[in-house]
Parts: sequence; structure tokens; C-alpha cells
Amino acid sequence: MIECIQPPGLPAPGGHYSPVVVVGGMVWVSGQLPIDAQGRRLGDAPFATQAKQVLANVEAALRGVGSNPQRLVQVRVYLGDIGHWAEFDALYAQWLGVHRPARAVVPVPALHHGFLIEVEALALTAEPAP
Repeated sequence: MIECIQPPGLPAPGGHYSPVVVVGGMVWVSGQLPIDAQGRRLGDAPFATQAKQVLANVEAALRGVGSNPQRLVQVRVYLGDIGHWAEFDALYAQWLGVHRPARAVVPVPALHHGFLIEVEALALTAEPAP
């Protein structure tokens, strides 16, 4: 069964999609932009603020379905300026600690609303009870 979910703590989608889809023990997190839970767009904020909001959104999406960042399998990062790669990598490493899921960082010419970053992810659902 495919479950399309709007977890608490995430902004409402701006289009025809689900923020999170759960099926077959996997969690797909749609691209998260630097928009807070109240719908405020952080497009004028510095890159670090935007990146931290995006990672917080990914974490809220995962926790909203009983998973967490340590269950991430793959992460795809879109950067509006590849010059932010090193700064993002440091923030990402701090966020995840020793966990290292597969990852792609893709430079793009532009993101919606002039944002500097978007992140989508794939994770395992919560571990089954023993």
C-alpha cells in the first residue's frame, strides 16, 4: 500500500505532490526547500540558514513517519551555486555525524523562488520492534 503523508512540522506543498510517500519499508521525501513550518520562505537568508532549514525539513519529514536521519539511504542535493558545496558538506556532516548515506550534489542554474538549495531523500522506515 502506498501512503502519501503530510507530516507535522512541514510546510504545505506548493504543488500537486506529497511531501512524504511510504511504501514497502521505504520513505521517499520530496524535495525540501528553505521554507519553515509556518510557510515563511527563507530565500533572502544566508546559505547556511537556508541549508539548516532544509535539513530540518528533511528530519521533520522522516520523524513524522517514525524514521530518522540515521535511516537515510540516499540524499540528492541541488545547489543554485556549486560554490556552496564545501559549506553544505560541513553542515551536512555535522547534522548526520558518522552516518554516510549515498549522496549526489547537483549544481543547477536556478531553484524555485530564488532559493539556494533543495534536498530530496530516501530512507528506511522505522526499525521493526524486536
